[in-house]
Amino acid sequence: MGSAKQQTAMTRVMHILQEWDKGSKVVRQKILQDFISQNQNKTGPELEQEFAHAASLFLTRLTAWLRLTYMIGTSLNEQLRAISIFLSAASGHKFMVEFLEVGGVLTLLEIIGLKQAQEKNKTVALSCLHHIANAGCKYKELICESYGIRAVAECLAKSKSEETQDACRNLLLMLAQGNPKFEMQVYKGLIALLPCSSPKAQQMAAHALRIVQPIVKQANVNLIDPLLNLLKTLHLEVQFEAIELIKELMNYDVRELLLKGLVTLLRPSKEDTISRPEILDDPNVTTINAPLPVFVQQAAAAKTIGILARESTELAEMLIQARVVHNLLYAMGNQDYADSQRQASITLEYFCSTFPMVDDHVRVAMGETLYDLFMSCPDSLYVHMNHIQADVLVSNKVNIPNCTRVNC
Repeated sequence: MGSAKQQTAMTRVMHILQEWDKGSKVVRQKILQDFISQNQNKTGPELEQEFAHAASLFLTRLTAWLRLTYMIGTSLNEQLRAISIFLSAASGHKFMVEFLEVGGVLTLLEIIGLKQAQEKNKTVALSCLHHIANAGCKYKELICESYGIRAVAECLAKSKSEETQDACRNLLLMLAQGNPKFEMQVYKGLIALLPCSSPKAQQMAAHALRIVQPIVKQANVNLIDPLLNLLKTLHLEVQFEAIELIKELMNYDVRELLLKGLVTLLRPSKEDTISRPEILDDPNVTTINAPLPVFVQQAAAAKTIGILARESTELAEMLIQARVVHNLLYAMGNQDYADSQRQASITLEYFCSTFPMVDDHVRVAMGETLYDLFMSCPDSLYVHMNHIQADVLVSNKVNIPNCTRVNC
C-alpha cells in the first residue's frame, strides 16, 4: 500500500517537473502559485514527502529560472515566495545549502538593488535574506562578505515603501547581532544612513543605532555631526529618535563633544542665518514661511539640552561650563523663530531654578523687569518681549566658570 502511494506521488512529481521543463511562462507561474498555496509553513521533511523525496529537483529548476529572469521580472514575486518556503522550512537546512551553492545570496542582493524591481518583490527578497541570516553566524558572515550591508542600507535609503524599509532595518539589526566580525561594519552603515534624504530611513537608522551602540560598545566620533544635523528636521518622529540616541550616547566617551555641539547650535553662524534658497526670493513663487533649518535645529538643541540637564546634574554642570547659559539667552532673543525662544526659555528656567549662581547671572543680564516676566511665564515670554529686550538677550556677556551644584 505504501509503495503504491509512493509510486503515485513520484508520478505526480515527474509530471510537474516535465510540465515545468516544457511549459511557457504562464504554465510555470501556475505551478508556482499552486506550490505556494499548498506548501505554506511546511517543514523540510513535509516538503520532501510532498515531492516524493525529489524537492531538490524542483528547487534547482526554480533557482535556475530565477537567475535567468530576475532582471526582467518574469513571475519574480512567485519565484521569490516559493524560494522563501524552502528557506524558511524547519529541518530544511539542505535546501538552504543548495540555494547558497548556486549564488543565491548574490542574486537576492542584486534584486533589492534593481531600480526596476517592484517594492513588494524587494520585500520578499529581503525576507529570504532574513531566513538565511537567521540560520546562524556563518550565514550572516556570508551575506556581509557579499557586500550585503551596503546593499541593504542603500535599499533602505532609496525605498519608497515603508514595508520594504522596515524589512531592511530588521535585516541590518539581525546582521549586527551575534556577528562580531561585521558588527562594526553594520554600525558604520547605519551612521552613513543618517544624512540620507528619506525621513523614514533617518528615523529607522537612528532607532537601529540605539540598539547597535551597546553591541559595538565604543561610540564613533563620526556619528556626531550627522546626528546633530538630524535636529534640523521638521519631522518630529526623526527628531525624537535623534534625541533618544543623544541620550544613549551620554553613556559613552563622545558625550563631551556632543554637549559642546548642542551648545554651539544655540548660536548659529551669520552665514547660516542669512543664507536663503534663491527660489524663496523669486517673485513668481508663492511665499514660503518655513523656518530656516538652523532655527529648527536651534530650538531642538535647546529642547535636548533641557532633557539632558533634567536627567543628570553632572550633565547640567558640564553644560554650564560650556557656556550654555550665554547661548540660551542668545537663542531666547531670536525673534525670527518663536519656538527657539520658547524652548530656550523653558530650559533656562530649569537652570535658574536649580543653580542659584545661574539665576543671579541671568537676573543681572536680563534686568529686573524682563527677569520677572521670564520667571512668571517662561514658556510664553516671547509673546511679551519687545525688540529692545531681545537685543539685550542677544548681546549678553554671561560667563559662569567652574559651576557645580555645590558652589552654584
